[in-house]
Amino acid sequence: MIKDLTQGSIRRHLITMSIPIGIGMFVQTLYFMVDLYFVGRLGDAALAGVSAAGTIMYIVMALTQMLGVGTVALMARAIGAHDKVDSNLIFNQSLLMSGLCAVVILFTGLVLTPYYFHALGADPQTTEMGVSYLRWYAPGLALQFILNAIGSALRAGGIVKPGMLVQIVTVLINIVLAPVLIAGWGTGYPLGVMGAGLASSIAIAIGVVMLFVYFVKQERFVRFQRNQMHPQWGVWRRILNIGFPAGAEFACFFVFMAVIYSIISHFGPAAMAGFGVGSRLMQAIFLPGMAIAFAVPAIAGQNMGAKAMGRVKETMRQAIYLEVGVMVFLTLVCKFQPSWLVGTFARDPQSALVAAEFLHIISWNFVATGLIFVCSGFFQALGNTWPSLLSTGTRLFLFAVPAYWLSLRPEFTLHQLWYLSVATVACQAVMSLCLLRWQWKKSMAGVASGSAAAAAESGNSVGLNLSAD
Repeated sequence: MIKDLTQGSIRRHLITMSIPIGIGMFVQTLYFMVDLYFVGRLGDAALAGVSAAGTIMYIVMALTQMLGVGTVALMARAIGAHDKVDSNLIFNQSLLMSGLCAVVILFTGLVLTPYYFHALGADPQTTEMGVSYLRWYAPGLALQFILNAIGSALRAGGIVKPGMLVQIVTVLINIVLAPVLIAGWGTGYPLGVMGAGLASSIAIAIGVVMLFVYFVKQERFVRFQRNQMHPQWGVWRRILNIGFPAGAEFACFFVFMAVIYSIISHFGPAAMAGFGVGSRLMQAIFLPGMAIAFAVPAIAGQNMGAKAMGRVKETMRQAIYLEVGVMVFLTLVCKFQPSWLVGTFARDPQSALVAAEFLHIISWNFVATGLIFVCSGFFQALGNTWPSLLSTGTRLFLFAVPAYWLSLRPEFTLHQLWYLSVATVACQAVMSLCLLRWQWKKSMAGVASGSAAAAAESGNSVGLNLSAD
């Protein structure tokens, strides 16, 4: 549990929580980066297939965010209010929901992936590679839900280092297994893209066992309770009311990426591979900014539970300062030498050119993206994530319709798509800030109203006691 927060220590707590969260997220991203590194040596079709398959991750992230955001927000408030009973109930229900989602994702990855690639319009070789990769990665994707449920419970209490350490170990395992299974190092039996998916699944399975053992032995505030492992619809509604909009945001990202892949598929496997590398690198570059935003719900949420609105406001201010500073630095990195960043993963000159140009142009929206991240974190802390979904949905509409129109024009180029993305992200950032200001005023009014009601009730109680005397 985060204890003894004062306004002067807000920035320190944001930084100390952000560092392990960022390391953990970076380590998690390395799963895909390691796969890209070795798969890139199998040719453009393999790289394009695995890159397009990675878009499925947005569905998994949508569901894990839906459960994780709701769990962290509700548990952080319960912990701030010292309500152990509610914390346990939320955790066990979140774990039950995660298990059901894992079954759905496993079925989807094993059975439905060919339909996804056919819908993208990918060529037969790219489709074959992507389907092979996803079918062996599906068990790992399913196990992500268990990791997410346990990790969210720990993060709600301000405990982030164990999850980071587990992720580091699993990535090291993946790094060792990837060349063995993909390229056949030491065995002489290369499995190609199938080996990439299998290596990640094995590593994630080991991570689940490690985090489970830590949780059982060390966690004291919340526990696994079998009598709470049956559906309680009221708790599900509470989790989904906060988590569903956050999950739907990632579903919007999936649609966004699917729109781009369907449009650029006409430019061939090299363009798809280049965009896949560029977008994955962009996600890795975003990690420091995302780590700050991920620390916000726990810190601000616990202060919301304690009715310390001054500290919530200070958290908001410090998070924005940190986020903008980090994103300005990352923008300069991408402006300085984007080709150096992509050279390790895209060996084909045409793919590397697409990836480098993508990063060079898209970096103009890094600061705006950072502000969107922070706003999203505060919507979670304030208990209303619907405004965040509204801004994301608006951005998707503003991008998808013009993008489709541009793709029909004979002079259409990829540059136009990237600049359109920059413009729509700027619009989303402005909208998110305006909605956050509105939600903050609404929350302050609610707290003031609750305090007035509590004071009136206290006054009535005193009057009754006096009259009784």
